[in-house]
Amino acid sequence: MGVTVQTVIDLMVKQPIPNTVDGLLAGKPDDKVEAIAVAFMASQQVIEEAAALGASLLITHEGLHYAHRDPVEELKQDAVFLDKNERVRQSGIAIYRNHDSVHRAQPDLITAGLVEHLGWSGSVEEVRDYASIVTLSAAQPLVEIVQEVKQKLGIHYVRVIGDPNSLCQRIGLSAGYRGGASIMLPLNDPEPIDLFIIGEGMEWEVPAYVTDAVQQGRDKALIVLGHAESEVPGMKLLADQLRTALDGVPVYFISEKPLFQLM
Repeated sequence: MGVTVQTVIDLMVKQPIPNTVDGLLAGKPDDKVEAIAVAFMASQQVIEEAAALGASLLITHEGLHYAHRDPVEELKQDAVFLDKNERVRQSGIAIYRNHDSVHRAQPDLITAGLVEHLGWSGSVEEVRDYASIVTLSAAQPLVEIVQEVKQKLGIHYVRVIGDPNSLCQRIGLSAGYRGGASIMLPLNDPEPIDLFIIGEGMEWEVPAYVTDAVQQGRDKALIVLGHAESEVPGMKLLADQLRTALDGVPVYFISEKPLFQLM
């Protein structure tokens, strides 16, 4: 029997998750899988590239319709919404959203992928539910870490708070929308964090905290990567795992164009 969509789902989902957003957004569980595409988000670009690659299953972290859960009712007659649905229908691709399962893995696969892509897997001091603490072998100036992060993640810019020359060794790191105070600030206990690296979060929480710390003369810093930029490495790690588990089934990772341009 060949590989089906359900075969792939069973590899990724180890146990049921209550109230999950994960699931099939298009296609059927018994659809045959000849090739798989993995991406951060099911954008129009990604769907078109997956179709061009001959993928029969697209696995994404975020959904199709511009909302964490079901699209708002007002969108359901929107031209962009309808055109996208028609493109999905024409492609015949099954689309599976894997958001909660990768975050519920032990350790969280999305954060683990970010740490791995930064080359810090061997420097992990502690893994918590929603964040990790990394201790570098030697302190580095913030400006050097910023350049290293951009180069390793292949991103053109980040947002930074802190003295570019401040030395950072103990780093608190989270991915996606987990950069809030309730997750990041407890990482200071029992030892203070020199540098927070987050995907995104409320600007009046961790960014305000780090700004106040700097104003007080403390060596604190923050790097804000962006939501997608922080979670893409985790989805690349998922693609690697599927490639290993499904020998003989091509697994492609589709990188998206940056959402924003600087003007």
